[in-house]
Amino acid sequence: MTSGEIAAKRNRRLIKKRYLIAAIASSASFIIISTLVWLVFSPIVSGKSGDFFPLKISRGASFYSITKLLLKNEIIHNSFKFKSTAWLLNLRSKLKAGKYEIQGGLSSYALLKQVTGGRVTVESVRILEGIQAKQIAGILKDQTEIDSTRFMQLVNDPDFIKNLGVKAKTLEGFLFPDTYNFYWGMKSEDIISIMVNEFKTNFNDSLRNRAAEQGRSVVETLTLASIIEGETVLDSERSTVSAVYHNRLKRGMRLQADPTIQYIIEDGPRRLLIRDLKIDSPYNTYRYKGLPPGPINNPGLASIRASLYPKNVGYLYFVANGDGSHTFSRTLKEHLRAKAKFDKYRVKIKRLKAIEREIQKKTRR
Repeated sequence: MTSGEIAAKRNRRLIKKRYLIAAIASSASFIIISTLVWLVFSPIVSGKSGDFFPLKISRGASFYSITKLLLKNEIIHNSFKFKSTAWLLNLRSKLKAGKYEIQGGLSSYALLKQVTGGRVTVESVRILEGIQAKQIAGILKDQTEIDSTRFMQLVNDPDFIKNLGVKAKTLEGFLFPDTYNFYWGMKSEDIISIMVNEFKTNFNDSLRNRAAEQGRSVVETLTLASIIEGETVLDSERSTVSAVYHNRLKRGMRLQADPTIQYIIEDGPRRLLIRDLKIDSPYNTYRYKGLPPGPINNPGLASIRASLYPKNVGYLYFVANGDGSHTFSRTLKEHLRAKAKFDKYRVKIKRLKAIEREIQKKTRR
């Protein structure tokens, strides 16, 4: 065999070896890529695309505890794929606290993308007119799991209040009642900012100018509005109740507004007692003339408007009728007559309730 033939044979062997190595490498790459695709993109979440599974990740939860929770709630059926994908993508420390709705049939990648992107559930939170800041804190704690203590600290934090552009000692009155869409786990700072901004939007220049015409600040306007809110159930009576308070203020009379007493007692709301009216507090409008130092709740727009646009009537008194409405009077004599009528109604209701209780007792026997 000539030297040329030997060289040619050696080259053929080298080429075959290279082809073999390439084939092995290609097969290995295919296996690796296929395995990665299976790990990352194959379904891991139980169910079908139309199924949804609730998941709540608490603040400070470890990756291990979250994985355990996913398995326990049968949201995923393969922890190996989930843990491997998180390790490959360096996402183990990036899962965010929150409340999620996990769609069935998701891959590890899609699941991790959702819980690291913070795409949490939106909670519809209704804040009713006339409730206090501490009540709002309780509602938000129940529905979005905010820190209610932190919420109340911010409501009374001078620096935070100043940064929001509010000229007041507290944000009581500025937390505008409405239905909000809050993300589960939102910070108290963000929620309060949204509510105060909603107040600013509704308390527009027209209302501000009207308050200025009356010689009242925003806080004074909201204070009166909050009392009106606390007194009225019927929208049709708001401007009339407002007129009573405007008339009493003009005459230098004490407002004698029951909602201000409810604000300072610890076990309210309840029926007020004589001793409650003697509590020494600047919010006690039975003892002190003028408006109290600030709002006693967070009034709605209807009460704010009523405080600025009282009805043109000469009433100085009103008393509840027991059905949500009131009887309005111009003189003390008329008022006492209306009050006596309500007292008879109250005694009658009390007697009927007593009879009802007796009937229930006999029925149980």
